[in-house]
Amino acid sequence: MYDDDDLAAIREAKESWEAETLDPTLDRHGERKERFATVSNREVDRIYTPADVADLDYDDDLGFPGEEPYTRGVYPTMYRGRTWTMRQFAGFGTAEETNERFRYLIDEGQTGLSTAFDMPSLMGIDSDDEMALGEVGKEGVAVDTLRDMEVLFDGIDLAEVSTSFTINPSAPVIYAMYVALADERGIPREELRGTLQNDMLKEFIAQKEWVIPPEPSLELVTDTIEFAVAETPKFKPISVSGYHIREAGSTAVQELAFTLADGFAYVEDCLDRGLDVDEFAPQLSFFFNSHNSLFEEVAKFRAARRIYARVMDEWYDAEAEASKQLKFHTQTAGQSLTAQQPLNNVARVTIQALAGVLGGTQSLHTNSFDEALALPSEQAVRVALRTQQIIAEESGAADIVDPLGGSFAVESLTDETEAEAMAYIEEIREMGDGSVRDGVLHGIEQGYFHREIQESAYEYQERVDEGEETVVGVNAYEIDEDTRPDLLKIDETTRERQLDRLESVKADRDDDAVAAALDDLRDAVDAGENVMPAVVAAVKAYATMGEIMAVFEAAYGTYRERIGVA
Repeated sequence: MYDDDDLAAIREAKESWEAETLDPTLDRHGERKERFATVSNREVDRIYTPADVADLDYDDDLGFPGEEPYTRGVYPTMYRGRTWTMRQFAGFGTAEETNERFRYLIDEGQTGLSTAFDMPSLMGIDSDDEMALGEVGKEGVAVDTLRDMEVLFDGIDLAEVSTSFTINPSAPVIYAMYVALADERGIPREELRGTLQNDMLKEFIAQKEWVIPPEPSLELVTDTIEFAVAETPKFKPISVSGYHIREAGSTAVQELAFTLADGFAYVEDCLDRGLDVDEFAPQLSFFFNSHNSLFEEVAKFRAARRIYARVMDEWYDAEAEASKQLKFHTQTAGQSLTAQQPLNNVARVTIQALAGVLGGTQSLHTNSFDEALALPSEQAVRVALRTQQIIAEESGAADIVDPLGGSFAVESLTDETEAEAMAYIEEIREMGDGSVRDGVLHGIEQGYFHREIQESAYEYQERVDEGEETVVGVNAYEIDEDTRPDLLKIDETTRERQLDRLESVKADRDDDAVAAALDDLRDAVDAGENVMPAVVAAVKAYATMGEIMAVFEAAYGTYRERIGVA
C-alpha cells in the first residue's frame, strides 16, 4: 500500500521521533509498565505505522465487505442493513419457567432465543436417573421428552423465531425434538431457523461433556449435518465453538486455531461421507469468545474470516460464496466475570460486546453481571440486553462497516493472528498426515490440546497472582463491603415437578411404539445409516432422552470406559 521510498521515509521519521521526542519524555516520566500486553500475553507496540503493514495487499488481504477474503465482513452493508441478532442465553428450572423467561426477553426486544439446558439433559440422562440427583433444572432447563419441548415453546412461533440450542452429546435428540415439534404444529421443516451447538470435538478438547468416544461422536455430528442439508436448510446443525476453548484458558490465537481446525475436521468428514462442499458448508456456523483486549479480539475475528475463506477455497475447493463466508456468534467472556464487585462486570461486558460488534459478529450474547455468582436475575439480564441495544442504537459503532479497518495497529495484529493461527493449523494437519480431521482426533487422543491450553491457563493465572495482569476488584482496587446482588434461586420443587411430568409421559405413551422406535434406531446404528430419521421417530413416540442415548452407548461404548474413568 506504500512504496519503498515512502516506507523508508516513515521508518526514518519514526527513529527521529523516538530520539527527539519519545526518549526525553521516557527519561522524565517513564511509562506505567515496563511491558504492555494483551490478555493472551501478546506484547503490543507503543505505536504502529505503515511500516508494520508493509506487506499488506489491499485486494488480497482486505478487499471490501461482502467480497473475498471477507476480512472486512461477510455482508456489504453489515449492520447498516440490520443489526446483529441479540440472542441472550436463557434456561433454568422447568420448561414452564424457561418459557416465561423466553417471553420476557422477546418483550424486552431480544431478536433470537438461546437455550441453556441442565446438566442431565446435556449429558443425555433423564431427570429420574440417580446421577441427575441435585442437578435437575439447576443450570439450565430440564428436557426429558418431546412433552418438555412442547411446553418450552408454548405460544412461540417456530416459523418466526430463530432458536439456538447449546447442547452437545445429546444434540441429535434435542434437534430431533425441535423438528418433531415443527411437524406437530404443521410448520414446514424448511422454515425452521436456528443453531445447534453440536460440536463434539470441542468437548473432548475443552468442555468435557461427552458420552460416547470421539470417532462415533464425530459420525453423529455428520449425521445431523447431512440431515439438515436435506430437511432444514435454514437451520445451522453445528456451531463450531471456540468459546469453551477460551474459557478453559487458551489464548486468543489458540482459540481461533483450534476452533478452525475443528471446523475443517467436520468439513473433511462430510466430504468423506460424499456430501458436496457447496451444499453443506453454508450451513456451518461458528461461536467465539470476546475477551477484554478489544483490539486483539477485533483482530481475531477479522483473521478468522480471512483464514476460513482461503482454506475453504484452496484446501476444499469450495466455490459458492456462502461456503467461504465464516459466520459466527459471539459471547462475552464468562471467565472474565468476577464475584467481587459484580457491577464492574457491566463495564467488562460492554467492552467485550463492542469488540464483537467492531469485529463483525452475526449474533451476540452479553453476559449478565451476576453470572459469577448464580444464574442471571431478570434485572441483570435486562441490563445485559440493554448493553447491546445501546451499542446498536446510541454508540454509532453499527453505522460504519469495519470501522477499524485500515488501522495500522489492527491490521498488524490481524496479520500476526492469522500467521500464528495458521502455524497451529498446519501443525495439526501434519499430525494427521495431511488430514486436519485425523490430526484433531490424534491431538485429542495424545492430550495435545489439553497441554497447550493448560500451559496458557497456568501462565495467565500466574500473571494475575503476581500482579502483572490487573483484575479490577480482585487484585487491585479491592473493597471490603458486601457487593453481592440479589440472586436468582431455583425453586426447590423443580425436580419434583419435572419428575411428575416425566412419569405422566411414561404412563400415557404407547410402550410398544416406543420399543419399536428404539429397535429401529438400533437397526440404523448397526447398519451404519444416518440415525436422524430414526431419532425423530423415537422422540415422536415420546421416547426419553436417556432411552435414546442408551442406544448409542450400547452400540459405541462410553468415553469414560475408554479413558478409565469410573
